[in-house]
Amino acid sequence: MNRISSLLLLSSLAVFAQETPKSKESGHTDTNKFRQMYDLLATPNMYRTASGAPGPEYYQQKADYKMDLVLDDKEAKLSGVETVTYHNNAKEPLEYLWMQLDQNQAARTSLSPLQESTKADKTISVSGFSRKYLEEKFDGGFRIEQVADAKGNPMKYTINQTMMRIDLDKPLKHGEKISFTIKWWYNINNYMKDGGRSGYEYFEKDKNRLYVLAQFYPRMAVYNDVEGWQNMQFWGSGEFALPFGDFEVNINVPADHFLDATGDLQNRKDVYSAEELKRYDLATKSYDKPVIIRTQSEAIEFEKSQSDKRKTWKFKATNVRDFGISTSRKFICDMMAVNIGGKNIMAISLYPKEGNPLWEEYSTRAVAHTLKSYSKYTFDYPYPKAISVNAQDQGMEYPMICWNFGRPDADGKYTDRTKYGMLGVIIHEVGHNFFPMIVNSDERQWTWMDEGLNTFMEYLAEQTFDPNFPSTRGPAKNIVPYMSGAQSGLEPIMSNSESIRQFGNNAYGKPATALNILRETILGHDLFDHAFRTYSQRWKFKHPTPEDFFRTMEDASGTDLDWFWRGWFYTTDYNDIGIKEVRQFYVSADKPKDFDSPEVNRRNRRQMAGPLVFMVTEGDSNFKPELRKAFDPTQVQPLNEYLEANFTAEQRAALDSPKYFYQVTFDKPGGLVMPLIVELTFEDGTSETHTFPAQIWRKSDAEVSRVFAVKKTVKKIQVDPKEETADVDIANNTWPKEAVKTKFD
Repeated sequence: MNRISSLLLLSSLAVFAQETPKSKESGHTDTNKFRQMYDLLATPNMYRTASGAPGPEYYQQKADYKMDLVLDDKEAKLSGVETVTYHNNAKEPLEYLWMQLDQNQAARTSLSPLQESTKADKTISVSGFSRKYLEEKFDGGFRIEQVADAKGNPMKYTINQTMMRIDLDKPLKHGEKISFTIKWWYNINNYMKDGGRSGYEYFEKDKNRLYVLAQFYPRMAVYNDVEGWQNMQFWGSGEFALPFGDFEVNINVPADHFLDATGDLQNRKDVYSAEELKRYDLATKSYDKPVIIRTQSEAIEFEKSQSDKRKTWKFKATNVRDFGISTSRKFICDMMAVNIGGKNIMAISLYPKEGNPLWEEYSTRAVAHTLKSYSKYTFDYPYPKAISVNAQDQGMEYPMICWNFGRPDADGKYTDRTKYGMLGVIIHEVGHNFFPMIVNSDERQWTWMDEGLNTFMEYLAEQTFDPNFPSTRGPAKNIVPYMSGAQSGLEPIMSNSESIRQFGNNAYGKPATALNILRETILGHDLFDHAFRTYSQRWKFKHPTPEDFFRTMEDASGTDLDWFWRGWFYTTDYNDIGIKEVRQFYVSADKPKDFDSPEVNRRNRRQMAGPLVFMVTEGDSNFKPELRKAFDPTQVQPLNEYLEANFTAEQRAALDSPKYFYQVTFDKPGGLVMPLIVELTFEDGTSETHTFPAQIWRKSDAEVSRVFAVKKTVKKIQVDPKEETADVDIANNTWPKEAVKTKFD
């Protein structure tokens, strides 16, 4: 088969004349989309290697915290005293330390509300008008009462909006550590009214609050080899870059509250009732269904109690980058055990009665499934538990704990949309334990490194949780409306979090789609999964950059993907591949009339020694109507003579026997280079798919051609038949051309 094909193709080349350019053109820089990314990626060094792995000089800082917290439920106020021990593992000395004061974004002096363009609302609710123009703004933000060294002496500090610099009396050298104490308090925001990633929800009917507390303490900023201090302000979109450390946290709350938080609970016997302890023991052995620890009827009684007594819950967490807390007297709690890598992990849900029956049925099961799914593709989940908290209008993540929206109607009824929306956010937020809580990328700079990777993993988990899961992000065709939109509204994925206009599409949807295409269409499952697992394991409990991800994926898959990263992550190019022309060729032994003319490439003609096979199409000088029939090699005498002379009867029987020859020219109006997937459908209804790598475009970014030698008459040719490459215009994908159904249709 191969030998015959080369004879046919060589002879067809002979009828194309070389053209001499009329005049010399100016030279140009390398614009080939397959060029290497040396112009875009940071130079490898001893901290971060060219393979994408941490280098021999890689280091990271450590920040340990001891905290005593008091929640004033009547005033919705949180106060705390924290002692921070900061370890300098950098070779260079540090003259000062930077801390994040994220609650200051909610202060009346915050600049965040002033960064947005505003217009007068032509129609607005009465309450909205009052909040916007009449009412005094929420009085949020940290009140720092003291910053003192280990001896109790005041330390000099400067607050710059959401950042605080602590000046040191002497530089903190390599290998040294320093301890200091901060005393603070702040008013907790009603996030349903004032917004925010944490705060409380107030239930007017029973006069109770449900708290989800995060960014609640001054937190150390990251210092690393890439940018020194990551002290970029918190404007609201870019989330958090944080060092790892160990936490000891004591939280004093009303005695009738049920509370959970990051870390291991140290005094369960002091804060659980005797009955709750028995149920907890059952839950640690239950792998097939959750065990209810605090029931709905018990929670309702606590809602009424409004106790003035207090309890302190004590937690320890090792090697975490942050700490989150949720507490309320409204909480129902259920748990089940998950075995991962031979270790028992507790999957936990906290929710008010307003979340039932939906949460009791699905939440903890979704937590357990997420831990299993993510562990399969990355590493065994290392923490002792994962908690899902029902917080209306929230979707936010912290180590071992997250808040998730989704509730039924007041009568307990819910739609599939509510159910799958809740399941999707639980899977997504629990999944954030892996990215970025463990694979600790810089969210303040690169949102896609946690949201995009996590959304991709969420898609895999959703599809195995329920094969009919209506996943909105991940499938290639779902990103088409965004990528085909006006360029004025688009930014490359490699844009800072605060500069992105379509945040969900850019930071979540597009990178998730890119990774899904990379796995399904370009690398395949085996190569992709090995490379992704390698990245996850190389950088767990470390601080990776985009370069580390790109290089590891290439290094571990053995595939040059610079063209892919460049197009998908550094540009707003879109994919559009179409069929420009289809020509059917017929085989003939007759020499074309113009074969000896000066226009024919004589050099190619001279190289063809011996009998020739000619391929002609309608319109050629020697085309004959009788050629319109299936090809039979015995009727092309020179070819038949060649086969007789060079192959035995057995070998001839083993040769392929194509009967029809189609030359298809594909054009590429879109800027992205992508694999070319072509489906041929034959008159008998059967079909076959041909996949050509993206490299088919390496020498021509405008159009390419392929000849298909087949045994049956082709009825239809279609590019990307399964819509797996995010082609923005499928109207040019078929031959003969078909009408594309609109959304209206």
